[in-house]
Amino acid sequence: MNIPAMPRLRFGELSAELPIIQGGMGVGISRSGLASAVADQGGIGVISAVALGLLQTGSAKSYYENNAQSLRREIQMARQRTNGLIGVNIMVALSDYDELLEAALDEDVDFVFLGAGLPLKFSDAVPPKRLQTMRTKVVPIVSSGKAARLILQYWSKRFGHVPDGFVVEGPKAGGHLGFKPEQIDDPEFDLRRLVPEVVKAVAPFADKHRKSIPIIAAGGVYSGYDIFDFLELGAQGVQLGTRFVATHECDADIKFKEAYVRSRKEDLTIIKSPVGLPGRALANDFLNDVANGEKKPFKCPWKCLKTCDYHQSPYCIAAALNQARKGKLDKGFAFAGANAWRVDRIVSVKELMQSLVQEYASCFDLRDNSLELREVVSA
Repeated sequence: MNIPAMPRLRFGELSAELPIIQGGMGVGISRSGLASAVADQGGIGVISAVALGLLQTGSAKSYYENNAQSLRREIQMARQRTNGLIGVNIMVALSDYDELLEAALDEDVDFVFLGAGLPLKFSDAVPPKRLQTMRTKVVPIVSSGKAARLILQYWSKRFGHVPDGFVVEGPKAGGHLGFKPEQIDDPEFDLRRLVPEVVKAVAPFADKHRKSIPIIAAGGVYSGYDIFDFLELGAQGVQLGTRFVATHECDADIKFKEAYVRSRKEDLTIIKSPVGLPGRALANDFLNDVANGEKKPFKCPWKCLKTCDYHQSPYCIAAALNQARKGKLDKGFAFAGANAWRVDRIVSVKELMQSLVQEYASCFDLRDNSLELREVVSA
């Protein structure tokens, strides 16, 4: 029997060999190194645009100015390393959202994934005419069918155009979460419920605009078995972040990756971020100190997030994440998805992708065996 291969992931004329998107992880966790490695293996590699200026040498005053320039450089380096598909993850809540979006579009990146806020407005660099004709695909990240519907209604009325796809991110994701604390463990907000909800919300707009709008499942997707399940639920692809941290090609320091390998299930914790959102991270002494009321002194070079009240914040989250990226986990912490504790070793992106494909393929045998068993029992 021929086992079906993973289906391609299509966004109009752009087509990925595998329906796997690598999640954008800041600060500096997913840059050109990781993104190009994933793209080279048939997935969609994603560069996180947040606070890239922190990674450059120079005075604090230059960080803001370096962000867009650094993003352009990362896109260009990724292009030099692969002919595969490259995306950029840009947080709508960033103070320099407009500048970063313009930089990504000017570099003709394949995708922009827009999260941490609803992308209802665009900068002067993206007038409706450009939005309708540009090659770059725009994919908002949402946490509900309601949010997807709101974006679709606004875009359809205002621009005569709709997004090219949606990532629906559930509460098992790492980093900042688009859910209230009491919703995170509520079965009503499980990703397996959210995916069909978003599929249903998007369908009438896809019909109206005669356009395929793929739905991407994200947040807690770990294995090829998960990929099979979500494609069966109506998603056209998946997004994984945590799995790609523990790869040789990930742009973080080895100590950051080893923190994932050493982690236990009880190490995953929900924190209250300085930007006013819950977030999932690996517990450590830094976070314990903050939870006990300790304030970590810092100077804010620029207000990178619109919602951050840095005068009241006990620490700078961008600086803390950057220190962790460098392996200095005593001065920061690592965001991580709910399944980070399952990571037991560091592998290559190629090995990881191959294992996901093999697990996915084995699901057809499992399903067929289950059907045969049901037929025997019913007979």
